[in-house]
Amino acid sequence: MNYRIIAKYLAIVCLIIGASMTLSLPYTLPAAAGNKAMSWSALGGLVGAAAVSIVVGGLLWVAGRNATGQLFRKEAMATVGLSWIVAGLLGALPFLMSGTRSTPGRAMTVADAVFESVSGFTGTGATVITDLEDPNLVPRAILFWRSETHFLGGLGIMVLFVAILGQGSAGKTLMRTEMPGPDLETGQSRTQHAAWVFASIYLGLIVILVFALLVQGVTLFDSLCHAFGTIATGGFSTYNDSVAHFESVGVEMTIAVFMVLACMNFTLLYLLLLRRTRRLFADAEFRGYLLVLTIATVMVAGSCIYYSDCARWPEAFRYAFFQVASILTNTGFASCNFDEWNEFGRGILFVLMFVGGCAGSTSCSVKIIRYILLFKVIWHELEHAYRPTVVRPFTLGGQKIDRDEIRKQVLVYFCLLLIIFVSSWLMLDFFEPDAAWVRLGHTRHEKLMDLASGVGATLNGVGPGLGTIGAVENYSHFQSVSKLLFVLLMLLGRLELYVILVLFIPRFWRGLY
Repeated sequence: MNYRIIAKYLAIVCLIIGASMTLSLPYTLPAAAGNKAMSWSALGGLVGAAAVSIVVGGLLWVAGRNATGQLFRKEAMATVGLSWIVAGLLGALPFLMSGTRSTPGRAMTVADAVFESVSGFTGTGATVITDLEDPNLVPRAILFWRSETHFLGGLGIMVLFVAILGQGSAGKTLMRTEMPGPDLETGQSRTQHAAWVFASIYLGLIVILVFALLVQGVTLFDSLCHAFGTIATGGFSTYNDSVAHFESVGVEMTIAVFMVLACMNFTLLYLLLLRRTRRLFADAEFRGYLLVLTIATVMVAGSCIYYSDCARWPEAFRYAFFQVASILTNTGFASCNFDEWNEFGRGILFVLMFVGGCAGSTSCSVKIIRYILLFKVIWHELEHAYRPTVVRPFTLGGQKIDRDEIRKQVLVYFCLLLIIFVSSWLMLDFFEPDAAWVRLGHTRHEKLMDLASGVGATLNGVGPGLGTIGAVENYSHFQSVSKLLFVLLMLLGRLELYVILVLFIPRFWRGLY
């Protein structure tokens, strides 16, 4: 393992994070923060955290300044995995150093701060802060940094995979896992060009959404924070009621449309800019994405009407479309308290946590493409049961797919996902006392479903779950060990399991290749 080259790339990550913290400093000023006095605690927290990040980055740069050799697959995976861990730890410093409180009279613990930071970077959107609108709990500058982690996480991982790691075969291999889709190849290398395309589309969507929200009367602060959360499919809001705070159909539908766009394969959005619209509907994953979105919306809206959760069809479709889009894209915004819906509607939303958007987007979760491949495998096996001599190649979009790739991307992935989900669920059930649910006004029999939704919501980057962690609730009541388990699940889900899991294998750190 070439530790020097890993240190060199980690140094770059630390310096970028430290520099990014300074972008939140304007909101320490009274005029920007909307307060009568200067937010000195936020100023000290951000400056101190930025200084620590830059010092750590400098030390890592010194350690890796003489790095030589090629960045092989192992070093690439170690760099990506460790960079997300380092980002989560450094991103927690502003919360700790500013004295941000999770609940009145209780400062954030290390577990709280790391949870909030990793939730932001991974685009999960789960929170331990009980009152986002109280500046005594969380200053506006820290609230902006909280949303800024969405911006960095949604863009940073792709740039890291493609631009930094795209100089060798390792980066290309990881790129195929993260962004399968039509080729973007031009005169440049595929990976570098794809990185620039991703960044341009990502920033373009944010700018357009900010403008669209400003036109509808949303403040610049709220527009930026919600645009970061929407395009990064994160879900951090500046209000306790999330998007429902605005009480505007226009704002809700604008955000819903951009959530859907952000979860499309960015390669397809690029082709749309080139006016190659035929490639859009020729893409099997995009068609599947629209199909799932449409069917789930109709089912949820129908159940709301049937069970009288909504009195009229327009209202039912309004809330159903927004919440289905929010959960399917793993954003986690809420336009209403969907936890009060009927059990069928809540069940649909729970299932959608494990679906996700398209590959090559800012979405987490399993992604539509894997389900398409899974159904192809099942269909082939069913045919093989009664026609064992027939051998058919696996194809997608007219292209053959390697069987080893199918095994890794589908069969092994789903098995790992199931093992992680069940084991995490049982561990949380062990760590969390039944009495905690009773204190919150729930019964202990609701605990299992709440914990299952919590695992699903963090592992798949959704954020809010059901019950005690529903749309208007938070994760503050969990034990510290449970919060750290959630942190691990967020990282696993954002990096699609393998990149984090290999870090726990001792043999991974030994040898050259």
